[in-house]
Amino acid sequence: MAELSTLARPYAEAVFRLAKEKNALADWSERLATLAAIVSDVQMQAVIADPNTSAARAAELIGSIADTGEAGKSLLTVLAGNDRLTLLPEISAQYEVLKAEAEGVLEATIVSALEMNEAQKADVMAALKARFGRDVQATVEVDASLIGGAVITVGDQVIDGSVKGRLQKMAAALTA
Repeated sequence: MAELSTLARPYAEAVFRLAKEKNALADWSERLATLAAIVSDVQMQAVIADPNTSAARAAELIGSIADTGEAGKSLLTVLAGNDRLTLLPEISAQYEVLKAEAEGVLEATIVSALEMNEAQKADVMAALKARFGRDVQATVEVDASLIGGAVITVGDQVIDGSVKGRLQKMAAALTA
């Protein structure tokens, strides 16, 4: 959702700048992931949405569950003050993108028609590294509806090498 992304961006960028300044990128990555997991919990979402619970009280509760340190508590206080606690999962996701860019690592998603073994995954990763000139971390998913091949998404670029994609291109060419 673009709105959540827009609202979360300044917080993610501020946390990233702080983490980079303190040389604590990995620490903040873990801290944000923990906070995002807590806020994503169904029971915690009910507490946050409860009109009888103030945002400050919800932030205190979240802080008591996670050992976030003073900086984490400050973040929770700011988010609570702006009624933005529910943005933590999006803030965490955007932070991870900024962290990966700073570390020279690209995030990729490989959707394959069949399960890939480690050698196949390594070959694809090597090809992506050669193409983009950066290290690549990938998650691999299986989607049998592709029939064969794979669809690789790196940032906003999509490389469609699937049989399904080729059939769709062929159908479009024939109907044009």
